Amino acid sequence: MEYVQERVAVNDGSYVTDIRRTAFRLGLFYWASEFVISNTLFQILGLTQINSIIAKLILSLFSLLITFSITFVLFRLRNANLAVKIFACFSLAIVGGAMHSVCDHLVYVVSAWPEVAKFNFTDFGYTLVYDMSLFFGWSCLFISILYAYEMRENERLLAASREEALSAQMRALRYQVNPHFLFNTLNSIAGLIEERATKSAGRMVLSLSSFLRTTLEIDPMNDVRLGEELALQAEYLNIEGERFSDRMKVRINVAAELEDALVPNLILQPLIENAIKHGVGTTPGMVEITISATSSGQILYLTVENDSAKSSMAGPAKIQGMGIGLANVAHRLETRFPGIGSCNAGHDETGRFRALLSMPLRL
Repeated sequence: MEYVQERVAVNDGSYVTDIRRTAFRLGLFYWASEFVISNTLFQILGLTQINSIIAKLILSLFSLLITFSITFVLFRLRNANLAVKIFACFSLAIVGGAMHSVCDHLVYVVSAWPEVAKFNFTDFGYTLVYDMSLFFGWSCLFISILYAYEMRENERLLAASREEALSAQMRALRYQVNPHFLFNTLNSIAGLIEERATKSAGRMVLSLSSFLRTTLEIDPMNDVRLGEELALQAEYLNIEGERFSDRMKVRINVAAELEDALVPNLILQPLIENAIKHGVGTTPGMVEITISATSSGQILYLTVENDSAKSSMAGPAKIQGMGIGLANVAHRLETRFPGIGSCNAGHDETGRFRALLSMPLRL
């Protein structure tokens, strides 16, 4: 909780700093543009003199001060509703325009000295309306900036929350593998003990310890090379080989260039477990397990096949009620690669059980 609060505070600080920096730069550009445009217009009208340029520069600096004051107030009201913000824009534009108009007249009086400057209500009214429009324009512009930053910040927070939710979901799905795998492996060890194959059971316990140490150190959010995944599964097959060495044959068909493809770690584990439990464990005689990888365009296909007690069934179908292992794989792929990742499993025409995974090809 403290970490989350600290991260939110850091993000909020960065958000405020970005708005202040943008407001400062845009404020300078806003009044620099007004200074250039107004003096260009006065030059065309033949009203520009050196003292009027200096007076205009002083007024522009005062305009910046008022602008930043308005910006500060509007920023403090950033969480208010739209009606309050609109009212604040009008009110601040009136106050800012009045202050600027008075300052404009004072600068005019000073620049006209030693002549006596006359006060003209009409000119003052025009100046007041012009100044109010400038400050109202700035107020609306800054509200738009705030809205844009709020939208971007909300999108960032939403993306972060989705990423955290996805991470939590992926970890939950990934960590389901360990108890499932452990349950199956302990059953195998128990079978060896019942068969009085104590030496094989002992070797299997040591292999299991090494395998669990490796899998528990893996970050579930990090992908691994297919070659590394196959090497890890080879360790698991060695464990099961202690029990089914006389009835299990493993064949791996993976092109060398596909060994560098990235895959979610332990994605093959439930498929191989399924092949051993429902293939080797229930089928008499020698059972061949085939692990293969192919690609088509930008899609990577991983296949785990095994002999089955069933002689023939319809073609591969989507998983329905196939247990936690295959359902876990399907959920991981569909969550990680929406619209692309999938897991299909079923018996083919020859009776072999086939699990097919598809995911983006990333080398």
